[in-house]
Amino acid sequence: MYKIPASTVDNELPTNDTVQLYFAHVIQETELANSPQAKKRARQAENHRVRNAGMRSMMRTHVKRVVYAIEAGDKTAAQDAYKAAVPVLDSMARKGLVHKNKAARHKSRLNEQIRAL
Repeated sequence: MYKIPASTVDNELPTNDTVQLYFAHVIQETELANSPQAKKRARQAENHRVRNAGMRSMMRTHVKRVVYAIEAGDKTAAQDAYKAAVPVLDSMARKGLVHKNKAARHKSRLNEQIRAL
């Protein structure tokens, strides 16, 4: 809570000697890193975060293509989309973006659904 003199505020407000302002949160851009090494790690972490977000989005897109083909009942399209998605899932697991068991689980479940068509 901040108190400021009423004279600095619009005249439409009450004529108290102070006006109380409540801020839910204050957005500040502060750099927590102090050493050159910490600053570099912060820069690298931001670059990795952006790159990982794009790669994660690509992975999800490939999985969704398979799911949509399965929902449409198109077995050949689903198989083609699955063949494109498998290397992407394996690559993401290799890079540590997702756990290897999660990639295996996606592949197993999608393949099972395709075979059921």
